[in-house]
Amino acid sequence: MIMAWGRGWAVSRGVPPPVEVPGGFRAEVGLPHHRVRHVLHTWSAESLHALVLPDSAPGAWVKVVGSRDDLRAALPAPWTTAADGWLMSTEFTVEPGRPVAPYRTEVTESGGTVTAVARDADGTPAAWAHLARAGAVGVVDRVETAPEHRRRGLGSAVMRALGRHAVESGMATGVLVATKDGCGLYRALGWEVRAGIAAAWVPAG
Repeated sequence: MIMAWGRGWAVSRGVPPPVEVPGGFRAEVGLPHHRVRHVLHTWSAESLHALVLPDSAPGAWVKVVGSRDDLRAALPAPWTTAADGWLMSTEFTVEPGRPVAPYRTEVTESGGTVTAVARDADGTPAAWAHLARAGAVGVVDRVETAPEHRRRGLGSAVMRALGRHAVESGMATGVLVATKDGCGLYRALGWEVRAGIAAAWVPAG
């Protein structure tokens, strides 16, 4: 699941395909605050020192399957741990669920990434989510609802729109990495937690 997530994440973010390394992959992101990312499903303190620590310049990131405490113990300064995350999956289904008026949902595709957007009466984006293919797996990424439009079911609406598209396009399984704020929404939609995800980065400046 981690490897499929990495391939789909790279498509969604428009970065080069990740390169396999022992225990996971390495992705060149190319942003000042996020130059490179290692994602590891299997790791140890020794493998982190071999793979990740040689690139401890600002903008380096690492995500691992495991706990925040274990990752923090394995990394020296200036690495800083991020909030906990969760690897989640589901079997995509076609479910009813349109946003209430005046909102409407539209689905578009560009560059291999599918985007579902809920718009208000003026056409302003109110909620959005993205989907990228990794074989038969659909990777959901960048799910967000604008603050002034929250608690109106729009997150569920765009997720269901992506689910319908995934089924129609032959993607059976969905995978994502959830934050604490998103985990409740995904659980309510039938997604299940598969593993804890810990992350750390070297701050810029």
